[in-house]
Amino acid sequence: MDFPFDLNSLFPERISVLDQNLCCAARKSHGRPDAQNQTATVIDELGKASAKAQKLPVPITSAAKLQANRHHLYLLKDRERNGSRGVAVGYLKVGYKKLFLLDQRGAHVETEPLCVLDFYVTESLQRHGYGLELFHFMLQHKKVEPEQMAYDRPSSKFLAFLEKHFELKHSVPQVNNFVVFESFFRNRSGAPSSPVTDQGMYGFFGPVEKSASKKARGRDQTVFTNGERGCERGAEGPPVAVHPLHGRSSVSSSGGILPVRSLPERGLVPQPHSSSSAAHSSPPGRQLQDKTHQFSK
Repeated sequence: MDFPFDLNSLFPERISVLDQNLCCAARKSHGRPDAQNQTATVIDELGKASAKAQKLPVPITSAAKLQANRHHLYLLKDRERNGSRGVAVGYLKVGYKKLFLLDQRGAHVETEPLCVLDFYVTESLQRHGYGLELFHFMLQHKKVEPEQMAYDRPSSKFLAFLEKHFELKHSVPQVNNFVVFESFFRNRSGAPSSPVTDQGMYGFFGPVEKSASKKARGRDQTVFTNGERGCERGAEGPPVAVHPLHGRSSVSSSGGILPVRSLPERGLVPQPHSSSSAAHSSPPGRQLQDKTHQFSK
């Protein structure tokens, strides 16, 4: 794609890395007042051509969108064409995205990989190795492998490109528009993926994960008989932590325990003159419910 101005003076390098300021390190010292406007024109026209090629209703790449996000756009030119003023061959746009993915086991993985957001080479210059040159340059610049990346709505041509040059062909189905491959989940650093939460299991404080049932039981049932409950450390305690009925509490109030009314005031402990009648007036299930939920009234 050619323009009425000199691309070679605008982009000194064969591949220029543009950021949200629409400039690259090689051009920062030039100080041309029209450089940013001309750069925006190049990005906008290439973005329109990319949207047309992908049959998208609106461009997903423009100068305004690049300025609004911390993305990088790799712009490739051919300096010999257009009377040695150069032509824009294509671009590759990447950026980091926070994604919630599903691995091969159906477990949720929260990650923030580098993503290919848009990839376009002018139709008349395709199948000349320009796309592979762009992609290799990006991989070296970002120090990343193609299997470690996610791909936003890749076209069939792009998927064929990844399979041909990088042997990426076994993708893992996702519920969003991103495509990742099986090797994406191999030897990943950080915390292991967490199993999908069973929406049919609910504890006292919310959903309970299957793999954390023991911890969840401690968290849901750690209640003191005087109506107090543990905060941070209570989740790791026994199912029921019993507080003595007489005397002072052995747990310091400064240790994350919220003070509440005494047992008689809360109605948790029957009065001496009515102990026998209270024991027979409510079924066992009702007594247990009163013990575990009385503090929330």
